[in-house]
Amino acid sequence: MGQRNDTDNRSAPSATGATAGQRAIDETEALIAAAQKLRAKLYEDPHRPQYHFLPPEAWMNDINGSIYWKGCYHIFYQHNPEGGYWKWMQWGHASSTDLVHWVHHPIALTPTLGGPDRDGCFSGGAFLSREGVPTFIYHGVPDGTCLAKSYDDLLIHWTKHPANPVIKVPKPGEAGYGVYNVFDPSSAWIQNGYYYTGLGNQKHLCGDLLKEDGDTVYLFKSQDLAAWEYVGPFYESDRKWTEADEDNAVPDFFPLGDKHMMLFTSHLQGTQYYLGRLEGERFIPAQHARMSWPGGELGGGRTLQDGQGRRIYFDWIRERRGVERERESGWSGVMTLPRVLSLGDDGTLCIEPAPEMAVLRRNHRILRGIRLPGGSERSLDGVRGDALELALEMRGQSPGDFGVKVCCSPDGAEQTLISFDPAAKRLKVIMAQSSLDKCIQYPYYRNAAALARLPEEKRMMQAQEAPLELRSGESLRLRIFVDRSVLEVFANGRQCITQRIYPTRRDSLGVVLYSHGGEVTVQTAEAWDMAPAH
Repeated sequence: MGQRNDTDNRSAPSATGATAGQRAIDETEALIAAAQKLRAKLYEDPHRPQYHFLPPEAWMNDINGSIYWKGCYHIFYQHNPEGGYWKWMQWGHASSTDLVHWVHHPIALTPTLGGPDRDGCFSGGAFLSREGVPTFIYHGVPDGTCLAKSYDDLLIHWTKHPANPVIKVPKPGEAGYGVYNVFDPSSAWIQNGYYYTGLGNQKHLCGDLLKEDGDTVYLFKSQDLAAWEYVGPFYESDRKWTEADEDNAVPDFFPLGDKHMMLFTSHLQGTQYYLGRLEGERFIPAQHARMSWPGGELGGGRTLQDGQGRRIYFDWIRERRGVERERESGWSGVMTLPRVLSLGDDGTLCIEPAPEMAVLRRNHRILRGIRLPGGSERSLDGVRGDALELALEMRGQSPGDFGVKVCCSPDGAEQTLISFDPAAKRLKVIMAQSSLDKCIQYPYYRNAAALARLPEEKRMMQAQEAPLELRSGESLRLRIFVDRSVLEVFANGRQCITQRIYPTRRDSLGVVLYSHGGEVTVQTAEAWDMAPAH
């Protein structure tokens, strides 16, 4: 065997006396030390969720391009891997075989220097071309709608379309200027030989350019994906459902049962949807509801259809800590639990957490037949924690609200109320005592101009509330997921409230049943500790 040559170039000493090999070792070991330090910092953060999806570090927001491919769920998301806020938007990527445990992949989309997306790859969707090729459609800043395709089974590598931008942002004097907006595209669909996509708008950024169009989506079609024709407004915005300052971001249009659904986010008030019918090249909304209400935190959702034919919905949950704190902590943003959307027998939307989440359950506890006198409270003995799933079935006597408090400190200084008022037909999450950190804020509106026009008492919300009416003989059934700073409350399979809560005390772990009105019967109260998923 030959002997090692210790005089090769790699081992040659530099002017400082260190060999090239030693410098490489020093650099690698410094990276290892930095990675360990960052992992420890993130692990010890009491507000960082343990079983909700989030990137390994840094900023995320809108869920993009979700698709089921080759037996895997893939999500992409707006990502600033360097940690800055809106710095240089790229698409992060993760995949899962079970909707619970996620594998992080390299960045899927990054801006091309000098290209149409040079200032950022913003939101969009994913679809299969006629040839069955996974395809991204996204908003490239500053020039317009762009496409990219992937030919590998893991969707790691993406090739951008040579015709990008396939739909250009019209400039003053060009066709389309003042007629339509080029912003976040929906996932494309194929109909009567054409590809179709709906483009949202960004009223809070565009000023009065399209002030009368509200949350309208602008419909385009193409035969070859390279040349697109403007069709017209996809639907008319009805202001009995949405407010005058609301726009339409991250639209996602898809069939659901015997109807069609338009999921979208307004910059003003967050995620919402229409249910209706598709007639040729027009969408006719018949119902409207919200996924996020004033004080809520959802702001960028997408769906996919999986191998079981289920419509799976994901959304981005915003932070309430402020940009400086987010950057200091090293992370920002988290995804909702995957939710299964379907239509009920009455044609309204049903919302359930993906049943796959049950794999994380441990230490099951169950209590039955609890009678709670009116105006009283009762702690659930043996149920404490900041990573929990609760399942409650309750029946109360009017008048007054009843429900459960989570993340309670022993003295009640910190607590979050989950409240149901049968007479008012309202489900609430009340955050007035969720955190002793006075820097945590819950804005009613996110649009500064709209905020300034509101009376002072409405500028800050201390509760998020949603409509919920129980049917004759129906009990209140709650599925509650607590994950440190994240709270998701599912009610009777047809309503869900998502909130950020940020308890500060290490002993804010209690769970308390309460009634502010008449006697409450708790038929069952189940609890599980939830194992970390990452």
